[in-house]
Amino acid sequence: MSRDTLRVVMNGVTGRMGYRQHLVRSILAIREAGGIELADGSRVQVEPVLVGRNATKLADLAARHDVREWTTDLDAALADPANDIYFDAQTTAGRKPAVLKALAAGKHVYVEKPTAETVEEARELVAAAEGTGLVVGVVHDKLYLPGLRKLARLVESGFFGRILSVRGEFGYWVFEGDWQTAQRPSWNYRSEDGGGIAIDMFPHWNYVLENLFAPVRAVSARVVTHIPERVDEQGSRYAATADDAAYAIFELDGGVIAQVNSSWAVRVHRDELVEFQVDGTHGSAVAGLFDCRVQPRVATPMPVWNPDLPTELRFRDGWSPVPDNDTFGNGFRAQWEEYLRDVLAGRPHAHDLSSGVRGLQLAEAGLESSASGRRIELPGAGR
Repeated sequence: MSRDTLRVVMNGVTGRMGYRQHLVRSILAIREAGGIELADGSRVQVEPVLVGRNATKLADLAARHDVREWTTDLDAALADPANDIYFDAQTTAGRKPAVLKALAAGKHVYVEKPTAETVEEARELVAAAEGTGLVVGVVHDKLYLPGLRKLARLVESGFFGRILSVRGEFGYWVFEGDWQTAQRPSWNYRSEDGGGIAIDMFPHWNYVLENLFAPVRAVSARVVTHIPERVDEQGSRYAATADDAAYAIFELDGGVIAQVNSSWAVRVHRDELVEFQVDGTHGSAVAGLFDCRVQPRVATPMPVWNPDLPTELRFRDGWSPVPDNDTFGNGFRAQWEEYLRDVLAGRPHAHDLSSGVRGLQLAEAGLESSASGRRIELPGAGR
């Protein structure tokens, strides 16, 4: 594709994530830098076209950020041959029909996850994209975070030896909305609107685990609703019908065991909102959003269990920081840049719609495990 400007139809940017990460910190930041830089040093500019249901909000965003075009008519935006890419960050319930329309209109597609409400629907999107020659991508933002990029370096270098286990902790306290305004939208806590932490976070954990370590082959999980009632944006009380915490054991290829806790009802006592500890025969690491610290085999202390005496070891002091050795930008922007280069080159994006299927497979398996009390093996389809 040879273009001076890529026009991106952006649906759902009036929401928190769509606005902050995808519009402001990604597309507008790329535009401000003069466009996406290619291997030969040339640049291709990007221009957003805002789409949504609320004309007032869209007009305000467009005026605030000098965006020339916005519309509440998605069909018209997709019918415009000047538009190249369709991006979807709206609520999950509206994603499948919009993506199908975009593919039928011949637009390249980049979507948030989960890509659909069910595995079956996600597979429909994969089938619709097959053979079209269009470049399709799914947001895998956490792989582009500085902390996980450092962790990936360690894995690739063989630092861990044989990896034994992964332990992940994610979450924070989301206020109920009564005396303190909630920092997440109320639909997140209504299953009828596509809410729930398992359907939200398990697709993330799937791509993190399969890209850094190995594919997930089985899951044992328990999902719960710790806070049964919340207050919405209008100040009305509502029943929380979706899970706000999920506790899972994931079995990976090669015998690696990953334990990941996800919760919107936990108070944070760690350095970052998400942390992964990886233990291997030759060393261990703890990685968060930005930092990564290691303890190699040769520097591992020898604790001795003695409940009668306080330990004199300061365990955190035995870990060393992994240096940046690079300039790390916003993770969302980094993947946007990679995706846009793939569109311009006409090559497949590494994280395609099939990865969205696998993420939903893990989420559905986790929910089934919780409901049945059984360990659920994942199918190999889509891998």
